[in-house]
Amino acid sequence: FKGIMDTLGLDLEDDSLKGTPYRVAKMYVKELFSGLNPSNKPSISVFDNKYQYSKMLIEKNISFDSACEHHFLPMRGKVHIGYVSSGKVIGLSKMNRIVQYYGKRPQVQERLTIQILNELQKALNTESVIVVVDAEHLCVSTRGVHDPTSSTVTIEYGGSFLNENNRNEFLKFCNQ
Repeated sequence: FKGIMDTLGLDLEDDSLKGTPYRVAKMYVKELFSGLNPSNKPSISVFDNKYQYSKMLIEKNISFDSACEHHFLPMRGKVHIGYVSSGKVIGLSKMNRIVQYYGKRPQVQERLTIQILNELQKALNTESVIVVVDAEHLCVSTRGVHDPTSSTVTIEYGGSFLNENNRNEFLKFCNQ
């Protein structure tokens, strides 16, 4: 980052800028890209489905912040998750933590969607998981095409969500 600041002609001896390269590096490692550190991966709590709940469970509007790996500009949006239990249920906040963990790294939205899906399928021991990610990319809105109104939507699913009726039911609830 110091090299970028030098290229911009900024005075690195200025009191206000002197510590900026260190602060930016610390921010990337400790905050923005904390998901690259495997020790930050959340522990996943699953429980027996004692109530025999057999329909889909949906956690929607999970907020996330990430960074486009092509331009290192922010992308932010919402994730919607659904699953059908195969005997286990997951603590609701664990879904949010999984989204945050995989979002906190240089990322492309397609990979983020797949990573969330795979982690939940593994934790819940079921293929019947669906993930929708809807995000705004600042690399689209603030540079290049400068389109502040577009968003990108990705979807991955397996198991019972291969059935179009189940997928449509999930999507209907996400849009309410």
